[in-house]
Amino acid sequence: MTFQLPALPYELDALEPHISRQTLEFHHGKHHAGYVTNLNKMLEGTELDGKALEEVILAVAGDAGKAGIFNNAAQVWNHTFYWQGIKAGGGGVPTGAIADKITADFGSFEAFATQFKAAGATQFGSGWAWLVLDGGTLKITKTANADLPLAHGQKALLTMDVWEHAYYLDYQNRRPDYMTTFLDKLVNWDFVASNLAAA
Repeated sequence: MTFQLPALPYELDALEPHISRQTLEFHHGKHHAGYVTNLNKMLEGTELDGKALEEVILAVAGDAGKAGIFNNAAQVWNHTFYWQGIKAGGGGVPTGAIADKITADFGSFEAFATQFKAAGATQFGSGWAWLVLDGGTLKITKTANADLPLAHGQKALLTMDVWEHAYYLDYQNRRPDYMTTFLDKLVNWDFVASNLAAA
């Protein structure tokens, strides 16, 4: 089985002005595509060839000798998940079960937003901020480089990519502005709610 670059769930200009067509052309069309190409090359002819993406990630997590496979497999997973977690006309305060769970576990949506942005802001260098379900409780985590909640027994509900290629063409060094826009204008809360419901 050869992994394919999944199509974006929207047009390249759908997220403008918050995320530009140019950013998506590079981020999806070059970075994400590169991880898919690299992963396929690394897996060809190995015992992992033909395994599902999550199986590959779990099989090599923590194995320093297979860090290259882990990094590329995890980045394929992370980016596919990230694209689904944003949409045109998204963001703002959610409603329904996910809103109730956020209030129950963080005290308020505002408290969640503050902690989520803090995770993204304090991730030194490249990485991800996550909303995860861990033992039935919502938590905010951050991971460096390609690392992801799956490798730590957590269920990912939402991620924010804080690698510079996710925002630099649109926001330059203003990562906090990108994170605020992410929460206010882009989060696909229906996707987050569906992840919670499936947990």
